[in-house]
Amino acid sequence: MAQVIGIGVIGMGWMGETHSRAYRQIGDRFRDSGLRPHLVVCSDSLEQRASEARERFGFEQSTTDWQEVIDNPAVEVVNIAAPNGRHLEMVEAAARAGKHIFCEKPVGKDPSETAQCEKAARDADVRTFVGYNYRWPPLVQYTHDLIQSGKLGKLTYYRGRFFSCYASNPFGVLSWRFQREHGLGTLGDLMSHVIDMAHMLIGPIQKTISHRETFIRERPVVTAGEGTHFSLGTKDSPMGDVTNEDYVGALVEFENGVRGNLEGCRAFNGPKCEMAFEINGTEGALRWNFERMNEVELQYRNENEAEDGYTTVFGAPTHPYHDRFNPGPGIGMGYEDLKTIEAIEFLKSIKEEKQAAPGFEEALAVANVQTAMIQSWKTERWQEVTSTRL
Repeated sequence: MAQVIGIGVIGMGWMGETHSRAYRQIGDRFRDSGLRPHLVVCSDSLEQRASEARERFGFEQSTTDWQEVIDNPAVEVVNIAAPNGRHLEMVEAAARAGKHIFCEKPVGKDPSETAQCEKAARDADVRTFVGYNYRWPPLVQYTHDLIQSGKLGKLTYYRGRFFSCYASNPFGVLSWRFQREHGLGTLGDLMSHVIDMAHMLIGPIQKTISHRETFIRERPVVTAGEGTHFSLGTKDSPMGDVTNEDYVGALVEFENGVRGNLEGCRAFNGPKCEMAFEINGTEGALRWNFERMNEVELQYRNENEAEDGYTTVFGAPTHPYHDRFNPGPGIGMGYEDLKTIEAIEFLKSIKEEKQAAPGFEEALAVANVQTAMIQSWKTERWQEVTSTRL
């Protein structure tokens, strides 16, 4: 008999909807897992959005009070998809209640809050998971396996970037994502993915030197709860100040000696969702871009110069997770499939009573690098990455 796990979701915007669909997919895509998520209750500050989510996804209940999600005795997992500035109080409340926690990145609105969240969950001995979904494409997992096998030789350089330019239009609305009181800008929203990917593939970052820029300093004011961070205002809309960063760039040195550079931007023209990396080693090289998620370019040293160059490898059932979604090579997967993989990996950790990665410990490791980057903005010097574990 399958183990039923009660789910409560806080925040029913785009990400809350995505998580809800992911849980619903598990009974189909991972039907042999012995796990059955049960959607108990969802919450949103807007009553209409909460009630619509209840009907769309089959939650038993909906509410405008997020504390009711945590207090519900049938809820074992609290899934937090609310704005970043609310995460800490929700995480601490869920931990006090002994509930397992899935929280979207960045876990805290800034590194100090992430450290508080990690401590709260650790003290409560609950399982945690974080929405670093770009870990999970089959070809990214394949890349990790190649590195671990040594097929690229000794790694020498890593370039990671996330140019998700939803804010390239100056009339993109002034949502909470652009306001420092609700959290970091690109450093929290995009660079957190870049740092986590670098940690997973290469290893811990030892030191960094970083800089930042805000390219668009005013945006149209948005009505709270309406639209998404892709929504647009008009030239006649009232304007408000952008108070966090559009762009972050950094040079890094890893503990294992690999050098690298990391970048993130939300306001460039051109890229749409270019979460990407390039890896160089003594025996080969590899590059991947989420915009072409189901392809990876791979090169091994070849003494025949006529044949030396990148070869495109297409996603196939021989790569991790691919066969859960389709049976053939070259048949693409999508973004929401990655959220389904996240959901099953988290629920498996609960069933097995074993913390999985990425949890709050991995989020704290990202936060430690972010702290060093923020210090570098002030000093304009290299900064060591140190632990902020409480």
